[in-house]
Parts: sequence; structure tokens; C-alpha cells
Amino acid sequence: MPRPLLLLLVVLAAAAANAATAQTTTTDAADALLAWRATLSNATSLSGWTRATPACTWRGVSCSSSAAVVALRLRGLSLGGGLDALDFAAFPALTELDLNGNNLTGGIPANISRLRSLAALDLGNNGLAGEIPPQLGDLSGLVELRLYNNNLAGAIPRQLNRLPKINALTGSIPNTMPEKLPNLRYLNLSINTFSGEIPASIARLTKLEDLRIANTGLTGGVPEFLGSMPQLRILELGDNQLGGKIPPVIGKLTKLQRLDIKNAGLESNLPPELGNLKNLTFLELSLNQLTGGLPPEFAGMRAMREFGISTNNLTGEIPPALFTSWPELISFQVQNNSFLGEIPPEIGKLTKLKFLYLFSNKLTGAMPVELGELGNLVEMDLSVNSLTGPIPNSFGNLRKLTRLALFFNKLTGVIPPEIGNMTALQNFDVNTNHLQGELPATITALKNLQFFSVFDNKMSGTIPPDFGKGLALQVVSFTNNSFSGELPKHICDGLKLQNFTANNNNFTGTLPACLKSCRGLNRVRLEGNNFTGDISEAFGVHPGLVYLDVTGSKLIGRLSSDWGQCLSLTLLHLDGNRISGGIPAAFGRMKSLQDLSLAGNDLTGGIPAVLGNLRLFNLNLSHNSFSGPIPVSLSNNPKLRKVDLSGNMLNGTVPVSISKLGGLTLLDLSKNRLSGQIPSELGNLAQLQMLLDLSSNSLSGTIPSNLEKLKLNLSHNELTGSIPAGFSRMSSLETVDFSYNQLTGRIPSGSAFQNASASAYIGNSGLCGDVQGLSSCDLSSTSSSSGHHKRVVIATVVSVVGVVLLIVIITCLILLCRRRPREKKEVEYSTNDSYESLMIWEKEGKFTFLDITNATDNFNETFCIGKGGFGSVYRAELSSQLAEEVVFIVRIALGCTRANPESRPSMRSVAQEISAHTQAYLSEPFKLITISKLTD
Repeated sequence: MPRPLLLLLVVLAAAAANAATAQTTTTDAADALLAWRATLSNATSLSGWTRATPACTWRGVSCSSSAAVVALRLRGLSLGGGLDALDFAAFPALTELDLNGNNLTGGIPANISRLRSLAALDLGNNGLAGEIPPQLGDLSGLVELRLYNNNLAGAIPRQLNRLPKINALTGSIPNTMPEKLPNLRYLNLSINTFSGEIPASIARLTKLEDLRIANTGLTGGVPEFLGSMPQLRILELGDNQLGGKIPPVIGKLTKLQRLDIKNAGLESNLPPELGNLKNLTFLELSLNQLTGGLPPEFAGMRAMREFGISTNNLTGEIPPALFTSWPELISFQVQNNSFLGEIPPEIGKLTKLKFLYLFSNKLTGAMPVELGELGNLVEMDLSVNSLTGPIPNSFGNLRKLTRLALFFNKLTGVIPPEIGNMTALQNFDVNTNHLQGELPATITALKNLQFFSVFDNKMSGTIPPDFGKGLALQVVSFTNNSFSGELPKHICDGLKLQNFTANNNNFTGTLPACLKSCRGLNRVRLEGNNFTGDISEAFGVHPGLVYLDVTGSKLIGRLSSDWGQCLSLTLLHLDGNRISGGIPAAFGRMKSLQDLSLAGNDLTGGIPAVLGNLRLFNLNLSHNSFSGPIPVSLSNNPKLRKVDLSGNMLNGTVPVSISKLGGLTLLDLSKNRLSGQIPSELGNLAQLQMLLDLSSNSLSGTIPSNLEKLKLNLSHNELTGSIPAGFSRMSSLETVDFSYNQLTGRIPSGSAFQNASASAYIGNSGLCGDVQGLSSCDLSSTSSSSGHHKRVVIATVVSVVGVVLLIVIITCLILLCRRRPREKKEVEYSTNDSYESLMIWEKEGKFTFLDITNATDNFNETFCIGKGGFGSVYRAELSSQLAEEVVFIVRIALGCTRANPESRPSMRSVAQEISAHTQAYLSEPFKLITISKLTD
């Protein structure tokens, strides 16, 4: 065979063999990739990896001209899983593996060293853990290695020294690395978990320009040797607990452009030598414990663009020279320090400034008008200082400003109308100052406004009616001012409103209709106003609503079942309105509700048993017209702390199951129609220290002796027997009220009992004891045989002035009752008055002032038993009929002087009672009777 032909055959055979090998290699790679993908989570981005298409066309896969896979780039795809299932041996030609920015976990497999052709390996920004495999040192062709932002730990493999070609390293570094990598210019070890100090061997990397060792767990301070690396341009050591001082030798790094040592536990002054860093554009020393002042020498940093020293303990004044020496400054952040003095007017020279943060310092004086010259300013926060004076009109020039925060200062004056020129403004917050006047009408020109807060000022007047029109307001607060008129109807036009507070003003009218469509509402406070309208037209379904308080308005309507879809609601206060109807059963679906208060409305029907399914801390349904029994299901909620059901028409007995509420601190069931005995199990409520009020019911039987640890009000019932002697041990008790029952026997000896006035026991004919106003128990026993007279103690002023004063007091009491605020529900009080009339004032009789003078022999000293600063006390013997008349007048007087106006008897009921008792001997109609005739 001729020689050329033989050579041709050899070449063709070799080509065929190579093609077959390439085909086999590509097939192996495809199989390996498909097998690996099957183990990954969130791999929808790789759905195109199928056998129906060539592997070289798959996403992230690159091939050579011979169809061998040479690169796998799957950066930032959020792939979950590990690397153990990837067969690295199937990629003999792979030169680049980039899996940065995924969610890979587990360790770095040792067999990754099978990638013999690998030149670039990037596994940064994942969740890889464990040690760095020493087999990485076998990748002799590796040029780039990136392992940053993982959870790698352990020793630094010495085998990495065998990587002589590497010129960019992200990871850890052994002490021998400088000799092996003499040309290293970029070193990033950030966001790992190492220990020990920054190794001194770094100083031998003479060509290193960029050193980043942030957030690695290193300690031991900022090393002095860094000052001997003049070639450094970037130095990042932040988020380590280095501690110690900032070495002044850092000032020798004249090429340094970026210095970041934030959150490093530094405890020193700011070295003036840093002022020599003339090329420094970025300085970040925040979140340390730096002290002292801001050195004027820093003015030498003439290239400064971003300056941050926030959250330290720096004091003194801000040097004005900084602002005249830093013409390129775009960010000045010195918040959360203790800087003093005024804001230097030279700040107006910073014409390129975009971010100015001076908040939470001790700055004083007025805001300089020169701030209005910062035409490029985007955000300005001067809050939480002691700034005074008005808001400068020059602020109207800040047309690029998106955020203005001036809250928690002592600013005065009005909001200038020039604010309407700040058309880029999104966030305006001037809360907690002393601003006055009305909101300027120009505020409606702020078409980008999203956050508006003026609470806790002295502002007044009406809100511009077009405020909010065309906007997407998210947060609005008018709280604690003196605004009046109606809320703007367009305030929630954009339906983006989340937090809306206007409480404690003088707003009137209906609530904006758009509130009902704001499904994103989170917090709404409108209490302390005079809103009207139907509540069902103001609120709808708000899945994210957490807090709603509309206490003290005049809202009407019924509670909608839509409230059951407000699943995030934790507090609902609708007290003091005129809402009627019942509580929908849908309330039982508000599983997050902790505080429900519907007091002082016109609600009727029974209390829904489903309320027992909630995890309430506070339940207040008082002063409505609820009827029926107290739901036993309330005892299913062990978190209940306060329950107030007073002032309703509840009947039945006090549920024994209430004793299961071991955390209860207040239980008020007064002014209802409860009957039966007081359950002795209530004595088990050891936390019930605020109040147990069962007054003004029809409870009977004896008082359980184990209530001795509770603060009680049991008045106006039909209780019998004696007050348990054990009650004398109620050391925390301050006041007692057992009046208007049928109790007998001796008063307990405790201070609260002995120091109480007679009104605490009045209406119990059988009580006695050493208490002013009660007969002695000994005297009672001897006088009871006579059967004709009762001894009562009458406190009377003995002088002529005293007699006149008594008449004036009675007149005032009647007038006070006449001028009592009109009840919200006449039917309710009419019913209650009638009920109390039958219970308390059912007996008849007559007496006059003359009867009293006769009984005391014209106030003879013989009948005087004590004298005080306001008069004398006499003991007189009256007939049973006259004694009852004394009780009658005292009862009326006490009723008219109750602290809560809502609980005082109406004038109608007082008139009826007095008329009934005087009709027998008065010839004129009651309306013509004078005080003098009542005392004849």
C-alpha cells in the first residue's frame, strides 16, 4: 500500500475516534446534568433540559467546537439542593463552573478535583457549609476561586499553596500564601466564619490593592501593619468584633479610596491623621463606640463623597470647615450621636449633597435657611433634636427632596405654603413639635405624597378638602391636634391607605367612604372625635387590619358580619357610639382578636357564645342592653384578664365556670338582673385584685367567706347573713361597699371597714359596730327589747350657717340631678331607675327638719357625741318611720353625687320619688314646691 494512502487512513481513523469520544463525552455530561437536576428543588428554570434537545443548547451550558461541555453558568437561579449528586468526572473539558447566588447547601465535594481543566470556580452566595476540601489544591489550572458568603469553617488547607496561577481569591488565606501568590491584587474573605486575628502575613502581599475581610468573626483589633501597605485602595474590616482603636498610621495610606470599619467594636477617638487621606471618597465608621469630637483636620479629605459615622458616642460641634472642603459630598450621615450646637450655615455649600442625616443628636437653634440651597437633596432627616424656630420658607426650593423628617423637635410657627413647591416629596413628617395654624392649601400640590404625619402639634382649622385627591397615600396621621370639620373625602382615593390616625381632634361629619374599599388597612385610630353616619358604610373587609378604635363618636347602624373576615384584628374599640342590633356570630372567626370593647352603645340581644372561642385579653360590653344569661363559654378562654358586662339586662346566675379564668384581674357584672347566690368558687380567682363588682343585682344568700382576697362591691343586692369576719384580713382593700342588702351582725375589724363611712353599710338594718354612723353592737342588743324606737346617728351642722348650708347642699343636689348629662338610652335608665326604686325606696314615711330638732332637744349638748372642723355629730332617737325618712333623703343625696354622671338617677326618677313621699301633705304640684317647703 502506498505510504500517503496509509497516512490518510490513519488520520481518518483518528478523527473518527475523536468524534466518537466527543459524542460519548457529551452524552455523559447530559446524563450527569439530568441526574443532578432531578435532585434539585426550585429547578423550573432548567425545564428546557430534556433529551429532545442537544445538551449544548441547554440553559447555562456552553460547548466547544467539538461539542464538549466547557462551561456551566447557572448564576442567580435560586436552585436548591447540593453538589454531591453532580458527577464531576463527566466534565473533563469544563473550564468554568459558576453557581453563584443559589441556595445550595451541604459541603463542597472532594471529587470536585476531577475537574482537571477548571480555571474559574465560583460558589459564592450560597449556603455551603463544612470545611474547604484540600483537594482544591489539585486544580492546578485554577485562576479564580470564589467561595464568599457561605458558612464555611475550619482550618485553611495548606494545599491551596499549590495554586500558583490564582490572582483573585475569595475565601480564606494561609500564612504561606504571600510567597505562593506574590502578584495577588484582590483578596475578599468577607462573610465567612473564621477565628483569630488578621494574619500579619497579609503585609507581605506587596501588590495587594483591595482587601476585604468583613463579617468573618476575626478579632484582635485593627493591626498597625496595615499602615505599611501604601498600595491599598480599598480596606474593608467591618462587621467583626475587632475592638481597640483606629491606628493613626492608617492616615499614611494616601492612595486609600474606601475605608469601611463599621460595627467593629472600636473604642477610641477619631485620629486627626485620617485627614491625610486626600483620595478617600468613602468613609464608614458607624455602629462603634467612638468618642470625642469630629476633627477639623478631616477637611483634608477633599475627595470625600460618602461620610458615615452614625451610632457612636461623638460629641461637640460639627466643624463648618468640612462643608467648605468637601465639594463632592453626596452623603453626610452622622445620626445617633450627641453632637451639639447649631447646624452650620456653611452646609449650603454642599450643592451635590443628596442625603443629609443629622437625626438623634442634641442640635439646637434654628434650621439655617441655607438648607434651601441644597437643590440636589433627596432625603433630609433632622428629627429627634432640640431645633427651634420655624420651618424655613427656602425649603420650597428643594424640588428633588423625597423625604423630609423634622419630628421630635421644638419647631414653632406654621407649615409654610412654599411646601407645595416640593413636588417630589413622598414622606413628610413633622410630628411632635409646637407647630400652629392650618395646613396650607398648597399641600394638595404634592402629587407624589405617600406618608404624611403632623400628630402631636397645636394645629387647628380644617384639612384642605382636596387633600389626597389623585394620591396613593399609605400613612396619614392628624392625631392630637385641634383640627375640625370633616375629613377629606379623597384621603384614600388611591386605596393604598395602611395607617390612618386622626384621634383626639374635633372632626365631625361622616367618615370617608373610600375607607371601606381600603383592603390594606393596618391601623386606624379615630377615637375622641364626633363622627356621624353608619358604621357599616365606613368599614368593610380588611384582611390586614390589626387595630381599630372609633371610641366616643356618634356612629349608628349595625355591626356587619364582614367583621368576621378581619382575621388579623387584635383590637376593636367602638365604645360610646350609637350602634344598635346584636353582635354577629361571625365575630367568632376573628381568631387574632385580643381586646374587644363595645361599651356604651345600643346593642341588644344575647352575648354570643362564640366569643368564648376567641383568645381575648379584654372584653368590655358594658352599658348596652344585652339580655339573657352570661355565656358559660367565656370560661373557655384562659387568657381573659378583664371582663366588664355591667349596665346591661343580663339575667340568670353568675356562672360557676368563671372560676376557671385563673388570670382574671377585673370582673364587673354590676347593674344587671342577676340572681341566685354568689359562687364560692370565685374565691379561687387569686389574680382578681382590681375589682369584683356584683352590685345592683338581685343576688341572694350569704357572702362566701373565701372572697377575702378580692376587692369587692356587693351593694344593692339581697344578700343576707353577716359579713365574714375573715374579710378583716383583706390588707389590700381600700374601700368597701355592702350597702342596701339585708346583712346583719358585726362589721369586720379591718381598717377598710373601720374607716368606711356610714354610706358603705346603709340599708342594712342589722349591721352594727364601732363605725361612725352605725350603732354599737352592745347598744343594739340592749335596745332591741323596746321594739318602739331605733337609734340612728345624724350628722348636723350646729350653727345657723350650718343649717343654711344644709339647705343649700340639698338645693345643689337637686339642681345637679337636673343638669345631669342626658342619657344615651332613656329606656335603659328608666328601666334601671324603676328597678332600683322597687329595691331601695319602696317604703313610705314622712319627716321634717322640725322632727330632727325636737329629737335633739334643739341640738342640746346632751345629745352631742363628737365635734370636728365642719360641725358636730348628734345621736337622736327617732321613730322607725322618721328613721326611714332620714335614710330616704340620704339615699337620694348619695345617688345625685355619684362620680360617674351616667350612674346618677334621672331628674324624672328623683321627682317621682320625692313627690310620692310628699304628696300626702303638700297641696301644690311638685313643680311648684320650694326647698323651704320641704324643710318646714
